[in-house]
Amino acid sequence: MDSAPALWQGRDMMNKVFNLTRFAISPFTLVSTTGLLLGALCFIGALTPSLVPRAGLVQGALAGFSFAIGYGVGVLLSMIWQILHLPVASEDARRWLFRGVFLAAVIAIVLTLGKATDWQNALHTAMGLPPVESVRPFTIASVSIVVASLLIAIGRAFRKAALVIARRLSPIMPERLALVLGILLAVLLFNFIGNDVIIKRAFVAFDASYLRLDQAMPVQDAAPTDPMKTGGPGSMVAWEGIGAQGRSRVADPLNAAGIAEIAGVQAMEPLRVYVGLGSAEEAEDRAQLALQEAIRVGAFDRSTLVIATPTGTGWIDPSSMMPLEVLTRGDVATISVQYSYLPSWLSLIAVPEYGAETARATFAAIHGYWRDLPAETRPRLYLFGLSLGSLNSDLSADFYDLISAPYHGAYWVGPPFGSRSWRQITAGRVDGTPEWLPRFRDGSVVRFLNQTDMPDAGKPWGPMRIVYLQYASDAITFFSPSILWREPDWMKAPRGPDVIKELRWIPVVSFLQVGFDLMTATTAPMGHGHVYAGEDYLEGWLALLSPEGWDPAALDRLRAAMTARGL
Repeated sequence: MDSAPALWQGRDMMNKVFNLTRFAISPFTLVSTTGLLLGALCFIGALTPSLVPRAGLVQGALAGFSFAIGYGVGVLLSMIWQILHLPVASEDARRWLFRGVFLAAVIAIVLTLGKATDWQNALHTAMGLPPVESVRPFTIASVSIVVASLLIAIGRAFRKAALVIARRLSPIMPERLALVLGILLAVLLFNFIGNDVIIKRAFVAFDASYLRLDQAMPVQDAAPTDPMKTGGPGSMVAWEGIGAQGRSRVADPLNAAGIAEIAGVQAMEPLRVYVGLGSAEEAEDRAQLALQEAIRVGAFDRSTLVIATPTGTGWIDPSSMMPLEVLTRGDVATISVQYSYLPSWLSLIAVPEYGAETARATFAAIHGYWRDLPAETRPRLYLFGLSLGSLNSDLSADFYDLISAPYHGAYWVGPPFGSRSWRQITAGRVDGTPEWLPRFRDGSVVRFLNQTDMPDAGKPWGPMRIVYLQYASDAITFFSPSILWREPDWMKAPRGPDVIKELRWIPVVSFLQVGFDLMTATTAPMGHGHVYAGEDYLEGWLALLSPEGWDPAALDRLRAAMTARGL
């Protein structure tokens, strides 16, 4: 093996590795030809439509991020090519190649920016939205330049760090080994800066801001005077401790009189038990507090009992609860225990285990008490969860909990892509049924529902019923790391009703697109993305509960009442 000093003559080799096919387009800027080519292709691909509409700022950020990723891959490939000592073209040939690629990239990007508005309008039309603004291409271009420049600058800082480290190591080891170690140490350095400094501090800031939001209590949010409400007189849970989302849930204006008006018969006041993060320090303590509060208000005396696991913020969607409370004519109690105040996607990243821990403690407390009641008089027990609440609700019970006393059903809405049972059931679907609306076996236990259809509707159910409500345009459900290298089944024909034909799978780019869709899924119009409509919640509850005495006229009154409330 050659000695390190001989290989490091003038340190030219290291510079060549990091600057292969790079040319000056200004006195201060070097651009990689391969990086420019791949970056432009990724930029163009990122402008194609995905699952949910994107605002100009979001589209610009995605396009800039995609360009930077493509550019970085191009630079990496050039480095590998040089390290392997593969043949390269002459300096003049590479210079002319760069000019041709640069000109072609600029023309292609400009033409694609003009087309981007048409693509977004196709998605807007499919979701009943007005056309996008005509200045969007300028917004996209401006934002993408800023984002791409920032990310490329970070990449160049990484290159510089790796080069400096490698040069320091070169006197004591072979050149290629020094280069590899330089890159690895730079990765560790930037990982530390990114995760332990930037991301950690960002999460601390998020945590503090969402905590303040959760604790904020407007003057009009006075504690209830009804002793049957959580936080009211005699309650075991302090009104101040249940948080903003808990107070919103408990103070829902739907009452016995409103339910009776819709149902056309006498109704009861629905019971809503909610325990917030501020109510007790530990998950087990909050679960026990929820159980004691449920016993106090008589939740186990109702005909229907629902353990409703909140989303990451602690939110319980009113669109999901109104049809439940009306269909049961108020003869229902819901029990919820908060485990976070961060949005679901942030909770999933920051404290994924905490929600499952709280859900398990809550289920153990409620189910344990319910199981010991006389089977002929205890209420029918159901689980409910939306988004991260769906995932945690699924994790709340295991096989052994259900052998002696199974719950009667579960309603899981917009399950995140990592949901345990959802993945297994979807993978085991009946051949020929689409991933976005599968059929599972004979439909006697599990059924799927979207905004247009519910396969196996009307067929007899078994003793336990599980309903999944999901939209084909919900990236929180259909995101997967494998999109990086493989076209997902939900992109193949036939597609869901709100997944447009213009959507195409592009390696790497589609992964970034759906990743951005995951973070913005709640910005879609109601009935699409991760925004579930009351009408669709209603169909799921009808299938799950099979309530008696609901004729078409009464159901129409319920739908009209939900529409009037914006649900």
